[in-house]
Amino acid sequence: MRRSTPLLAAVALAAIQLACTQDMTPVAAPTAPLAARGGADASDQLGPRRIEILDACDPTSFNAAIGAGTCARPGGMSFDQFIAQLTRRGSVGAWTFAPANNVTGREGQVLLAINRGGEVHTFTEVEEFGGGIVPLLNQLSGNPTVAPECLALQPDDFIPPGGSDSDDAVESGTEKYQCCIHPWMRVTVTGR
Repeated sequence: MRRSTPLLAAVALAAIQLACTQDMTPVAAPTAPLAARGGADASDQLGPRRIEILDACDPTSFNAAIGAGTCARPGGMSFDQFIAQLTRRGSVGAWTFAPANNVTGREGQVLLAINRGGEVHTFTEVEEFGGGIVPLLNQLSGNPTVAPECLALQPDDFIPPGGSDSDDAVESGTEKYQCCIHPWMRVTVTGR
């Protein structure tokens, strides 16, 4: 009777993994008729363009290495594994923005960066990608030149676990964003 349970579990796991890799940005209805009637413009009708901020810190080892409260999530990668991977690759794959690399959005659409990880991050617009505010992470990731915008951070630029930032909107052309703590966490946003 229960012979199909492993098969169903595998199918359910595959469906969850597929759903987690999909772009979950809401799709808005066409807005041209509303705009033509003098209503809101197209950017007002779109939902925010979501950027997930992810990490996989292990609270026991990160809090022991850096300080209490550094990591607030269950389980994850140990601090030693994090440093080893960063040293070997210049980045740590679990510390990323999602979607990663290149994102498109409508001009005027709000960028909503949501911290789904266990560490504090930033979602900082920079002229050029560079290093952040943690010299060791800059060195190990090969980013010796600090992005000037990372040197001008304000207290509200730091996004705690579970927090979000919606101070930015998609502009025409290309914009660059990075985490000023973990400088390999980068995304390019192109307005259309």
